Amino acid sequence: MAFTVTMLSWSAMEFADDITAAGEWRHVLEAIKWGTDYFVKAHTEPYVLWAEVGDGDTDHYCWQRPEDMTTSRQAYKVDRDNPGSDLVGETAAALAAASMVFRRSNPHYAQVLLHHAEQLFEFGDKYRGKYDSSIGEAYSYYASVSGYGDEILWAALWLHRATGKASYLDYAVDMADEFGGTTWAITEFSWDVKYAGLQILATKVLLEGKHPEYKATLEKYKAKAEHYLCACLNKNGDAGNVNRTAGGMLFVRQWNNMQYVTNAAFLLTVYSRYLTSAGQEPPVLQCPDGPAHADELRSLARAQTDYVLGANPAGVSYLVGYGQRFPRRMHHRGASIVSHRGDGRFIGCMQGYDNWFLRRGANPNVVIGAIVGGPDHLDRFRDRRDNYMQTEACTYNTALMVGIFAHLHGETAITKKS
Repeated sequence: MAFTVTMLSWSAMEFADDITAAGEWRHVLEAIKWGTDYFVKAHTEPYVLWAEVGDGDTDHYCWQRPEDMTTSRQAYKVDRDNPGSDLVGETAAALAAASMVFRRSNPHYAQVLLHHAEQLFEFGDKYRGKYDSSIGEAYSYYASVSGYGDEILWAALWLHRATGKASYLDYAVDMADEFGGTTWAITEFSWDVKYAGLQILATKVLLEGKHPEYKATLEKYKAKAEHYLCACLNKNGDAGNVNRTAGGMLFVRQWNNMQYVTNAAFLLTVYSRYLTSAGQEPPVLQCPDGPAHADELRSLARAQTDYVLGANPAGVSYLVGYGQRFPRRMHHRGASIVSHRGDGRFIGCMQGYDNWFLRRGANPNVVIGAIVGGPDHLDRFRDRRDNYMQTEACTYNTALMVGIFAHLHGETAITKKS
């Protein structure tokens, strides 16, 4: 959830004009604020963050509408004795990024978000530890594979961007090696593994030329950022590239692969803008297998976006509600059961499985705008409710694409006019 808000905020910052031109700015602000309001409420003390509500095991045991749920809503927190630097760091990043989005329209709220972000950063750094070590219930479902180093660096770089305070950049430079920012070369970017994203944030600082005293370390960040981008472009040589399907989709792993597709589309587009804005002539990325012009990054991002929207061998739009063919049987409890307004009778824990989960028909409710997990390495997709690896949707699949869709919408409109 915190990653969703961070990326939606980054999307809003980078593509504000495009989103506004599309008439969606107010909706983006509402979506971000829905998340940040929750984070502020969850941060009840400087060194306390409520981390999870409910238990994955008992939740998955039942198939019900949210209105009918009777399962435990126990809440779990991280604190001094039970730290969670990864979760705390990501929440700090989300609040810092969001504060920049609200700076003009709601400066008081922006300051509140920034206050909580700075407190959370201090908490995550002072009391270090993985949140899934403190909250055993989280481990089975949202394990922190990459640890907390990437989230703390990510938070520091977002706080530097939001506040302009040198201390946060000092931190990102001083801890660059210890926390893996300048040592990890990664070919994926996700809610858990943030290295490619934070490396691009650090590279932005370098390209702007504002802190020459840190050039050596920022160049190391840049090298690792370019490793990710070149891997996506299939120009990484022996260093390793991201696999592609015959249909052209970037493929990392079978479970919710679409998150890696949308993440790549976003980072490729953003980095191409950073290269162009830096005034570098020509704006190119130096890869082991040859240079890549900024237009090449944008072209790959557009190709991945088109794939999401239906330009793929299956002819399926993986954005629910868009196009003629899209997933009709999402793995989603609320979507798969008739609405409470349509049938107000209580639907029990196992009754949902018996009467709704196994139905072959389309879901009675359409979750418009959700991006599902997507096809396998052979571009095959099975639209079945029990095929959760492919039909389950995640908010962080869509958050990054809000700005990209608005940006491409604007470019298409300009092309049609010309």
